[in-house]
Amino acid sequence: MTVTLFPVRLFLAAFMMLLAWPFAFIAAVGRSETAVEPQCLWRRLVDILLRTIMRVMWFAGGFHWMTVKGRQALPSEAPILTLAPHSSYFDAIPVTMTMSSIVMKAENFDLHLFFCLLSSALIKYIRPVFVSRSDQDSRRKTVEEIKRRAHSGGEWPQIMIFPEGTCTNRSCLITFKPGAFIPAVPVQPVVIRYPNEMDTITWTWQGPGAFKILWLTLCQLHNEFEIEYLPIYSPSEEEKENPALFAHNVRRLMAEALKVPVTDYSFEDCQLAMVEGQLPLPVDTCLLEFAKLVRRLGLKPRNMDKILHDYGNKAAALQGKKQNLEAFAKYVELPTSDMLRDMFALFDENGIMDVREFVIALSVVCQPAKTLETIKLAFEMFGAQEDGAITENELACILKTALGVGDLKVTGLFRAINTQGKGKITYEQFRVFAEHHPDYAEEFLFSENVGFWSSNKVSSTPVANGFCSDFSPIEQDPSQKKLN
Repeated sequence: MTVTLFPVRLFLAAFMMLLAWPFAFIAAVGRSETAVEPQCLWRRLVDILLRTIMRVMWFAGGFHWMTVKGRQALPSEAPILTLAPHSSYFDAIPVTMTMSSIVMKAENFDLHLFFCLLSSALIKYIRPVFVSRSDQDSRRKTVEEIKRRAHSGGEWPQIMIFPEGTCTNRSCLITFKPGAFIPAVPVQPVVIRYPNEMDTITWTWQGPGAFKILWLTLCQLHNEFEIEYLPIYSPSEEEKENPALFAHNVRRLMAEALKVPVTDYSFEDCQLAMVEGQLPLPVDTCLLEFAKLVRRLGLKPRNMDKILHDYGNKAAALQGKKQNLEAFAKYVELPTSDMLRDMFALFDENGIMDVREFVIALSVVCQPAKTLETIKLAFEMFGAQEDGAITENELACILKTALGVGDLKVTGLFRAINTQGKGKITYEQFRVFAEHHPDYAEEFLFSENVGFWSSNKVSSTPVANGFCSDFSPIEQDPSQKKLN
């Protein structure tokens, strides 16, 4: 198949893209980016022609029959299509079937222009909504543009959005991002299935790379694709005021149609669990639960550095004095609620907590790759006033909180840093030691805490792609005390 089928299919797919390019380029020339002109006859013909060419391209790639269930709503009925699960770049199939607009990163468009002028012309033709990571107001502008198009009364093409925001392995639906639901207009849920015997489609960050996925898929004699348009979902007044609730209810309906569970973990949670650093999170960390509560409580603003600095100063001023729930609510400037109680329970010690531990956990969640910055902040809160040094018990408290575990042995690590035998270590000593021993966690903590990190290591053998192997759709009880 590699010698025969793969090159032939790759050539045919490239030829179809080349054939589509002049039509897409000409049709996109002279169009306004802020208004929709009436669709004249020749543009309608080009639209039909492009859909046909794209269908031939997918046919050449092995997608011979595509099953379509349900009816696609008109733009005036449902201006937004929400698709899930998002698992591969082959999810471009419904885009080419409908020629709907999509939301995409502006940086990706630049890459298309540089590397593949053919696909960039097609992308420009469907009039995407661009979001730029380099623009601080990008998310706000993107939401405003989606709202503007969604409230156009059907004049603009439908916007197709994958609300999961990342590729998963289709085993469950992760948390939906609210962008598709903020406009508070009816949406049409759309579910995608690839009912193939062998999964060569899934493309996530654990598993085969992009080219290998393309190679394996094109080597299959036949690839199945199924798309189902579910009934239009019109939001209630409560859902219009609460996009998160709107997203939650739509996700539930889509999960029922797919017959898969849902999980409240998100893309950011997987980034946290899989981040590469000097302190990899253990398998039973409760920081994923903590991160979920941080998002729900809105404790992750843009100016996180300043917020962490302010929290750290206030925590240091308390000098280890424990706080009850009411004092903690005042500390974070939030009203007492069930979610705040759940967060308090993670640090609860007989009805009181040490807010320094909260600041450490928040720092890890907000900047997971900046281990030393979190440790420095912890030393500033725990360190003695005269020299900023901490004891072995305080180091254990800092590291167990940063790892999200209930108990941690650090004797070996502390003795290795405390070469002078003073019984205390400073941040400078810790920093120098970490620079000379970048694998200090594996060298000292792994051996003393057997089993904590046992299943976090990624096998070098290719396995089925997965969003994050440690995530489970089974809800945990947040009231269980986990950090202490």
